[in-house]
Amino acid sequence: MGILSGLMGNVSEVDTDKLEKEFKDIIFEGEQITQAFKLIRDLVVFTSKRLILVDKQGMTGKKVEYRTIPYKSIIQFAVETSGHFDLDSELKIWLSGIHDPIKKQFKKGSNIRAIQNVLAQHMLG
Repeated sequence: MGILSGLMGNVSEVDTDKLEKEFKDIIFEGEQITQAFKLIRDLVVFTSKRLILVDKQGMTGKKVEYRTIPYKSIIQFAVETSGHFDLDSELKIWLSGIHDPIKKQFKKGSNIRAIQNVLAQHMLG
């Protein structure tokens, strides 16, 4: 998927080698980025130990929130695909001890099933 897909809000897979520099101070020794997906500026990063949700904020994107979610803390997740009238897809992740899920929205045409597949592999595999 190219830059046009990113601008339209579609999820695109990111080359994990390109993320190594950005994440060198975030991941620890022995942890590896296994897969990552980009949605405009935000990232969903899967490592060998955890899920990292990256939220780039503001006009320049210099302010960044890195939310770490250990796989063992995820008790369930749900994917809602887009339909004819509801054009957005949604990923919901419930964490142990927290009532409300974390929600991420994706535009129609996003490959949300790829994210679901990777999340299931890390949780259940």
